[in-house]
Amino acid sequence: MGIVVVLSNYLVQFPVQQFGLSEILTYGAFSYPVTFLITDLANRAYGKAVARKVVYLGFIIGILLTLFVSTNFKDIISIRIAIGSGVAFFIAQNLDVQVFDRFRKKNWYVAPLTSSILGSVTDTFLFFSIAFYATGVPWVSLAMGDLAVKLFITLLMLIPFRLLLNKIRDYTDNSNPRVES
Repeated sequence: MGIVVVLSNYLVQFPVQQFGLSEILTYGAFSYPVTFLITDLANRAYGKAVARKVVYLGFIIGILLTLFVSTNFKDIISIRIAIGSGVAFFIAQNLDVQVFDRFRKKNWYVAPLTSSILGSVTDTFLFFSIAFYATGVPWVSLAMGDLAVKLFITLLMLIPFRLLLNKIRDYTDNSNPRVES
């Protein structure tokens, strides 16, 4: 989790230059949705309490590594990226855990899809507004572009979620060792 957060924090600094997308998309949008997959799999297998521990551990590792690896303390935007990342990650991932837990008994795709969409929207708005508001960076268009990619990848993450779902046991419900559709 921490590695994905650090990678995403680093990649968000680089707009996609191909196809004229530099004003609407950064490379961070491609890696960050994996964090929701990690949280959702932990939640499915071990429940809300363990998923929250994964979030807290990911938060601590992500913040520490971001500060030491990708933060330039002479650049205010770099510092704002670190702060925005921490705030957005913590709030969005905890929202994801709560929403997933609420919908966990529905069809297999409802919980990860709903929680990841709400988490992605929350994360994107918080991160981009904290990191780039009033900096001259076109943060609204970057946020919308990143959100579009994150939502698309959220749909793609349903594939590994479903495949891994058959490999994990739901330890939160002893009467149902495997979650079926």
